[in-house]
Amino acid sequence: MFWNRKRVLVTGGAGFIGSHLCEALVAAGAEVSVFTRYSSNGIQGALTDVAPDVARAIKVIAGDLRDGSGVDQAVAGVDVVFHLAAHIGIPYSYVHPNDVVQVNVNGTVNVLEACRRHNISRLVAFSTSEVYGTAQFTPITEEHPLHPQSPYAASKVGADQLCLSYYRSFDLPVAICRPFNTYGPRQPARAILPTIISQALSGDVIRLGSLTPRRDLVHVSDTVRGAMAIAESDACLGEVVNLATGTDVSVGDLAASVIRLLGGNKRVEEDPSRIRPAASEVMQLLGGAEKARRLTGWTAATTLDQGMATTIDWVRRNTHLFRDLSYRI
Repeated sequence: MFWNRKRVLVTGGAGFIGSHLCEALVAAGAEVSVFTRYSSNGIQGALTDVAPDVARAIKVIAGDLRDGSGVDQAVAGVDVVFHLAAHIGIPYSYVHPNDVVQVNVNGTVNVLEACRRHNISRLVAFSTSEVYGTAQFTPITEEHPLHPQSPYAASKVGADQLCLSYYRSFDLPVAICRPFNTYGPRQPARAILPTIISQALSGDVIRLGSLTPRRDLVHVSDTVRGAMAIAESDACLGEVVNLATGTDVSVGDLAASVIRLLGGNKRVEEDPSRIRPAASEVMQLLGGAEKARRLTGWTAATTLDQGMATTIDWVRRNTHLFRDLSYRI
């Protein structure tokens, strides 16, 4: 099997998607280590939610992407690197753009340089559909123009292009995994679906930003399968590969679906403090994943109702994580 006894490093592995990826890699027989940002409050992050036997199998390394020597030490001796670590908050990037660029761009250079020095066999770098901006045509393919509408999205364009430049300049075996809006258990409260669910479970009013943007929602289990399939495929080297369902839903309709699944009378209100600057709001992300199917055989398998059910169940079991319902950037 491809992953059996493979030494794999996951940067950002203590995060939402990263923790699920680590679980899947351990299950597939890989020897997994995680590089995560140091915090005096603890570094386990979402890994605290994985099964104890899985957690014990994962080596956690604390550090910072901006520290090249620390990144280099983490990459040494590794076969495959999944690079997920990043500042991901779009509202945060309005307030602290320099921090976002330092982590997402300069940090990615440190990962690339370390992978180059240590001759890793595969690097899968995580991108975001936000780099496309509002859809100019649908479904959005990998040939869609890049039109970042936030400092965060611009930083990810820079990181992606650096990865591709290392493939072209140094023959680094890198592929770009570009998932559309991933959701599911362990997603923090700042994301749209747990925001809706946690408010619906705690009261009768759900306060959101604009209700009209449309998103292509990919369950985290599908994103993980896709990322691993990209790593396994030689055909993906030097390529950008979308992971998308090919369907989209508006924020307003997503809230209505949560209310339907939970039952009861809830109302939705627009909160002006949550609305992004008009020219920065991405109005539609609807992805095409034909390339992923052609190169790896991957297709999304989880319906939105199925995925929302798993997410609702997880939020219900972890209400202590959602006591503060104020807007988070």
